[in-house]
Amino acid sequence: MRLAIIGTGYVGLVSGVCFADFGHTVICVDKDLEKIETLRAGGVPIFEPGLEELISNNVNEERLFFTTDIKDAVKNAEAVFIAVGTPSRRGDGHADLSYVYAAAEEIADLIDGFTVIITKSTVPVGTGDKVEEIIRARKPDADFVVVSNPEFLREGAAINDFKRPDRVVVGTEDSRAIEVMKEIYRPLYLNETPMLFTNRQTSELIKYAANAFLAMKITFINEMADLCEKVGANVQQVSKGIGLDGRIGRKFLNAGPGYGGSCFPKDTLAIVKTARDYGSPLEIIESVERVNKARKLSMADKIIDACGGSVEGKTIAILGLAFKPNTDDMRDAPSLDIIPALQNKGASIKAFDPESMKAAAQLLKDVEYSDQAYACIEGADALVIITEWDQFRALSLARVKTALKSPVVIDLRNIYDPADMARIGFQYTSVGRPSSV
Repeated sequence: MRLAIIGTGYVGLVSGVCFADFGHTVICVDKDLEKIETLRAGGVPIFEPGLEELISNNVNEERLFFTTDIKDAVKNAEAVFIAVGTPSRRGDGHADLSYVYAAAEEIADLIDGFTVIITKSTVPVGTGDKVEEIIRARKPDADFVVVSNPEFLREGAAINDFKRPDRVVVGTEDSRAIEVMKEIYRPLYLNETPMLFTNRQTSELIKYAANAFLAMKITFINEMADLCEKVGANVQQVSKGIGLDGRIGRKFLNAGPGYGGSCFPKDTLAIVKTARDYGSPLEIIESVERVNKARKLSMADKIIDACGGSVEGKTIAILGLAFKPNTDDMRDAPSLDIIPALQNKGASIKAFDPESMKAAAQLLKDVEYSDQAYACIEGADALVIITEWDQFRALSLARVKTALKSPVVIDLRNIYDPADMARIGFQYTSVGRPSSV
């Protein structure tokens, strides 16, 4: 099939590349000329494992194209995906849908023949209705159907998530659109991937409900970690003990410094706003959003306590800046709250992250960036692990101890064993665990 993808951000680019790898002809459109030129030259504007190779393969096979010209892309497409950003709107936290609606207006002027228009962007309930209204108002005689098709991609594992998803959700009750969507996802349909067909409103809500639930699960185990520290329990064993219950499951039960990234923070805010607008407040999710904000700042207090109650005049080495490993995404990363809080208490910061330092440098001031982990640790008064990159799991602890001025390690991701750290001679602090077990 001939597909147009409007927007080459994280969702649009990954989706477009994977659709091309399914065998479709895909044109990805973006107004950002620099980004399009980068993609045409073989570069990748985001870090996502395996993406560069897939882009190269599908460009070479002439299935994948990049352009700033929306006209030809949409005019010849059988299906058009809207995959533009929906950031939190300043002031009220609602999703900013201006880019979605602008895309709908452009699409309306260009569609020719029956076209399925699919919102891939994360949008509140009712957005599909508005998109349909915009297109119908601009082109009353157009033959089209608006479909909701939310994404469920994890940064760092997006290609696998796209090609081997837990489910594909499609929001439409139009029989023609259903057949088009089955054809678009034909490789998954043949592999019997669960495909859930609903009305648009249900599909739109599924995405927000899923992210809100996962954010709640993370926040729950973080609060359990705090209780574990008070009573002398081990949160990892608590997590395992409850996660083995099939009704609960083990995923998203790892205690840490709070969630961040491109989805959970903005989506929890957006669903809270939507629920308030409809007179059905989600008080649990409102609490989740509030607790998560407070948690990031509480991690700075944990670090200060581990450093003897003060970081004034001390150098703190930070390993990991991105909100999670295998991405360069700094959006709402815990480091953005933790580092300034330490600086405000008089600390100097050295930092290293394998992928996100360029992005971090635009957001964090007065940070000394290192080119590798041991250089970051050298001469610091304490080491803090914020993001659990694999390379941080296998540091030479003897070398770390020698490099530090004092053997203080604060592990906010619980990647080391407290007993091992105590035996080596570290003053080791982790999350929700006794100092030695």
